[in-house]
Amino acid sequence: MNETIDRLLFEDRIFPPDPAFTAQAHIKDDSIYQEASLDRLGFWAKWAGQLEWMEPWTEVLEWKAPFAKWFVDGKLNACVNCVDRHVRNGLHNKAAIIWEGEPGDRRTLTYWDMQREVCKFANVLKDLGVQKGDRVVFYMPMIPELAIGVLACARIGAPHSVVFGGFSATSLKDRINDQQAKVVVTADGGWRRGGIVPLKQTTDEALKDCPSITACVVFQRIGGSHSITMKEGRDLWWHDLMAKADAWCEPEKMDSEDLLFILYTSGTTGKPKGIMHTTGGYLLGAYMTSLLVFDLKPEDVFWCTADIGWVTGHSYFVYGPMSNGATQVMYEGAPDTPSRDRFWKLCEDHGVTVFYTAPTAIRAFMKWGPQHPESRNLSRLRLLGSVGEPINPEAWMWYHTHIGNGRCPIVDTWWQTETGSIMITPLPGVTTLKPGSATVPFPGIEAEILTEKGKVVTSGGGYLCIKSPWPFMLRGIYGDPERYEQTYWSKWKGMYFPGDGATRDDDGYFWILGRVDDVINVAGHRIGTMEVESALVDHPLVAEAAVVGIPHEIKGTAIAAFVIIKEAGAPGPDLEKTLKQHVVDQIGAIARPEKIIFSSDLPKTRSGKIMRRLLRDIAEGKTLGDTTSLADPAVVESLKVKYEGEEG
Repeated sequence: MNETIDRLLFEDRIFPPDPAFTAQAHIKDDSIYQEASLDRLGFWAKWAGQLEWMEPWTEVLEWKAPFAKWFVDGKLNACVNCVDRHVRNGLHNKAAIIWEGEPGDRRTLTYWDMQREVCKFANVLKDLGVQKGDRVVFYMPMIPELAIGVLACARIGAPHSVVFGGFSATSLKDRINDQQAKVVVTADGGWRRGGIVPLKQTTDEALKDCPSITACVVFQRIGGSHSITMKEGRDLWWHDLMAKADAWCEPEKMDSEDLLFILYTSGTTGKPKGIMHTTGGYLLGAYMTSLLVFDLKPEDVFWCTADIGWVTGHSYFVYGPMSNGATQVMYEGAPDTPSRDRFWKLCEDHGVTVFYTAPTAIRAFMKWGPQHPESRNLSRLRLLGSVGEPINPEAWMWYHTHIGNGRCPIVDTWWQTETGSIMITPLPGVTTLKPGSATVPFPGIEAEILTEKGKVVTSGGGYLCIKSPWPFMLRGIYGDPERYEQTYWSKWKGMYFPGDGATRDDDGYFWILGRVDDVINVAGHRIGTMEVESALVDHPLVAEAAVVGIPHEIKGTAIAAFVIIKEAGAPGPDLEKTLKQHVVDQIGAIARPEKIIFSSDLPKTRSGKIMRRLLRDIAEGKTLGDTTSLADPAVVESLKVKYEGEEG
């Protein structure tokens, strides 16, 4: 870690704000930081006043660590803030979503269209018996109906839970059952790299053991000769239901602390955590950060490339930009299909001005070469963003040079599912940028770097910490308040530990170093090591498994699995292929191990704990550290020889 810190802190390339950009920016100087620090609660209350409330709050914050209530007694509706108020305020004919499917089909929906479609689907859900508080799960491709469905849930007060379409039937089943969802919404399929993602088929498999589900709504995305099975009495076509639905649905008056959505994220134990976000505070965070971090203007065309199955798609496709009345691009499929210039063609065709993507994508673009963006007109781009994991300085520079043409500020943002919205970020009209640094905390966010014992780190690396509550923080883990306290609030009293390491340079800039626990950040998506290990051990030939992250040119980090097989098994390429697919079947393609190393033993302490640090060092070819606490130090050397042999 020290080598990483030293390399980052010697980064001496700086990019001050362009005075012309600053002159037009929402935030033109650093007085916003002083305002927030002088009266933090007053600062949040002032910005919350820009949302549309049905009833005012009586208290800004009620804090009984680690449980928070923000804007106490306030009433509002997230859907009204994202759709209705824009229709009323003259934006009814403004494009809300410009969508393009992988085969090239296109649709544009205005805010007026969105209001009608959202109301109709809200009535569909009500007709299916969905009431305020009932959970609705979405397992869909990136099509406008996913955003419509999510906002319909918000309209009637039914918490939504979007499951990424790349997850397996087991993952979908586990998420449905954990929250006892009432309705699941899916599609006959989706397009990716020229093939059909069999979403309905996967849903059918999951629903074999989901007794709480009373209805499955199916959107016809593929049609034609693509046949699916519709179970009588349970499965219903989206288009049939919508044809009979009324185009107005009265919005539910929601308490600020009413549950808006549950989104599952990986943890250090096998069971994913159902992160809960509530209405008022979360919406404020999405609204405010979209406006200030991306400097959103009425004439902008915003494109966040994230799937709504991840929190980035929630905050920076559905709730943030739409609460600001923005026009957005939405796409289905992959960035290299039908060709590797797809993103840049979309930017050119739709006049994208603000573009937000992940370092994984940027590294892929680098590998494919600058000829692809150079073949397209990207002159309308005025701001770029990065999200999902730390961006290495050279990827930052490539992004700046080849996509931004040296003139677009880059907002490198740190946050996570649990934080709800962006926490550490530049403000583009104010902050001097450094390639690879997320720079400074967003106004009102009190971030610090601490030692294990809670002392402030003045130089070098440590643990990232948030010292005080913020409006858009998670409100808990669904059904497990004890796990919430233990996971996030037990390291230091009354302070939030996000699980990331960080360091700070002489200018006070934060440099995020990534996970410090047993969670691997693969292409910006968090995968729990225990989840993958459990999936491997589920295979009848596997006796034991240990999983670590290894460097990867494109993904940033990939998964390496050290596996002990039972006597009946035969290690080799065939079993490796079988085990990789088994993990895919259990969790989803994003968890596929990059490499599997077969071993007769694993390095363990005398107390029986697997030393993943040593496995990581072996996988990365590093000099091994202290092995004195191992039960059998010879295991490490044999694994090292084995791994180096596999690499060769």
